[in-house]
Amino acid sequence: MRYPASEKLEIIRLVEESHLSARRTLAKLGIPRTTFYRWYDRYLQRGEAGLQDQSPKPKHVCNRAIGTACLRLER
Repeated sequence: MRYPASEKLEIIRLVEESHLSARRTLAKLGIPRTTFYRWYDRYLQRGEAGLQDQSPKPKHVCNRAIGTACLRLER
């Protein structure tokens, strides 16, 4: 499930302000800790802009034939 940036920010604030531990708060919200900390790291690095959806596509796709040619050129 994808969450919009506004919900991610709300979840971060809930965890920060909760009297419970982050682990317990996230368990009650049903958010995996790894997901939360990925969001939180991006939030700390780039602010609210870091919470915007990012394309799940890889930035670089290397063709196997081209990749071997690249390896040969680097050696």
